[in-house]
Amino acid sequence: MTEPSSTPVGPVLPGTDAPLAAGELVLLLDRKGRRYLVDLEPGAQWHSHGGLVEHDDLIGSREGSAVRTSKSMEVVVLRPTREDVVLKMRRGAQVVYPKDQAMIVAMADIRPGCTVIEAGAGSGALTMALLAAVGADGRVVSVERREDHARIARANVERFHGGAPDNWELIVDDVVEVLTSRRAHRVVLDLLEPWLAVPGTAAALPPGGIVCAYTPGVPQVMRVSDELWADGRFTEVRTTETLVRPWDVDGLAVRPAHRMVAHTAFLTTARRVPARDDGGPARRRRKADTGGHVDWEATDRARDAHASD
Repeated sequence: MTEPSSTPVGPVLPGTDAPLAAGELVLLLDRKGRRYLVDLEPGAQWHSHGGLVEHDDLIGSREGSAVRTSKSMEVVVLRPTREDVVLKMRRGAQVVYPKDQAMIVAMADIRPGCTVIEAGAGSGALTMALLAAVGADGRVVSVERREDHARIARANVERFHGGAPDNWELIVDDVVEVLTSRRAHRVVLDLLEPWLAVPGTAAALPPGGIVCAYTPGVPQVMRVSDELWADGRFTEVRTTETLVRPWDVDGLAVRPAHRMVAHTAFLTTARRVPARDDGGPARRRRKADTGGHVDWEATDRARDAHASD
């Protein structure tokens, strides 16, 4: 065992050739694949059904080292990936899982230097992915209406980054109000009613900008798509769903896993363009224009009337 290292300045990337240090967040992995996030503290202990591990036995060790608990259960210590943190961190709202995070970053073309407005912040899972995508020269503005969710998001992001990132701003407010006074390259909407934010999104995005809406249900997809087309300042409105199927590979035993990550949400993207009167394109003809559409205002009135009964 090497001498315990001092507290690191900021997070250390997994795969860095440096011993584990006090203050680092690490992942303990047992032989059954169970995962545990631990903040290393001198003199502290990690307890589980399989015994305890002294933090001092981990501090100063190499990443990937195997240690034994007081009951001789072997665990491997690693620096956690962002996926590890997302799957084990404390939650307020439901998190956006890695499969959807990756598609949001790709479909919305979120790249280094982008300014992204995200609403809502939830538990901070998507925020971490956006911060990684925009890099040090970009900026992420997270808007969360609920104070309790904002507290959890802030704690999770700061725990992963070792403090509040300089290029991150967390605002507790209604995104519909915030969008009217902000400008961004991209807007990501993870809201119950994202269609309410479409006019503000059009105001916040310059022509060429991209909006991505994360919606769990089909009616939400229908309504946000209708609103984007009806606004007249968006084109290329598209919706996708991402399904991930793991495979078990062990010698000649190769087959799909019994469980898969199927539906979590739909992703709807659109490009901002000038309105037709300002030189933008004509709105594409849709089947909804010939009578196959939903009267959303009537639906709202019926819902409100039912709720008041």
